[in-house]
Amino acid sequence: MERSPTRLVRLTDGVHLWAPDGRGTWGWANCVLISSDREALLLDTPYNAPLTRRLREAAAEVLPPGARIGTVVNTHANGDHSFGNALFPEAEVVSTEANLAGAEEEPGPEEMHHLVHGTDPGSALGWYARRHFPHDYSGLTKRLPDRTFSGRLSLDVGGLTVDLYDVGPAHTHGDLIAHLPERGVVCAGDVLFVGDHPVHWAGPMDRILAACDRIAALSPEFVVPGHGPVIGLDDLATHQDYLRDVRDRIHALHARGLDAAAAADALHRTHGYPELGLSERLVILTAMEYRHLNGATAAPNAVELVTAAARTALESHRRSGIPPARASWTAEEVPTPHS
Repeated sequence: MERSPTRLVRLTDGVHLWAPDGRGTWGWANCVLISSDREALLLDTPYNAPLTRRLREAAAEVLPPGARIGTVVNTHANGDHSFGNALFPEAEVVSTEANLAGAEEEPGPEEMHHLVHGTDPGSALGWYARRHFPHDYSGLTKRLPDRTFSGRLSLDVGGLTVDLYDVGPAHTHGDLIAHLPERGVVCAGDVLFVGDHPVHWAGPMDRILAACDRIAALSPEFVVPGHGPVIGLDDLATHQDYLRDVRDRIHALHARGLDAAAAADALHRTHGYPELGLSERLVILTAMEYRHLNGATAAPNAVELVTAAARTALESHRRSGIPPARASWTAEEVPTPHS
């Protein structure tokens, strides 16, 4: 299935969207091209060199004559939003101050290439990596931000204002959202996923909700998530209801004394959101929320978290007769976790 777009879609005047069909898998992130007069800004870059080159070609078709991409903004450090930075050598790369520290620690293209192509395909992690990250990451080097900020930064793109707001820690420690007040657009990065269960690496979930509140307070007409289709404020509110529900379920399981693995298993089997893909991400959400509830201070091991989610996904893939997702449940009704 061809997930990569071949062109940019006009969202509103001077705003074009690169929107892969990423439902049910990882890594197919939205990018947004903002242009005015002869200046242009690209919000996030794709996961590998071929995708990035395709985006550059598509951008050339919609940019005003003589316009150039002089700025790249990374909403956060994950590779599916930043690996393509290296193919914009003429542009200044901007992110939050906290994101720079995260980007230095984030696995680079070489590490991702090994994870996908160098792991045992018979293992849960190897199977999952090939299923969800099937890219060739060769030919790229990590390019860190050139300019950082904390709090708020306003950029001028040919007379068009782009306000950047530091909202981390949320999805990661260094998240930002971008607001185009004259166009009624907010680009949310991975603070927001649409169509799949989200995955978050920092949190706690109250911080994700606070970032969503920040988006809502800007009253945009268009909200561009990091993954999935563009939504409005009503759908944003629905997503916040989902986040509160999942948070409250995790907290109830924690209060009952279940450990993180048992709670994740119970939540995964009873989550009640069959319309959302990638339910194994609930394993990561649970583990990360438990870290905050337990006061953990050491940095989480992302590979171990993905491996745990991969085992859950592989078990679901192999198992027949999976119980249907429940529409609702109370903490006392959670079935006994698998051993």
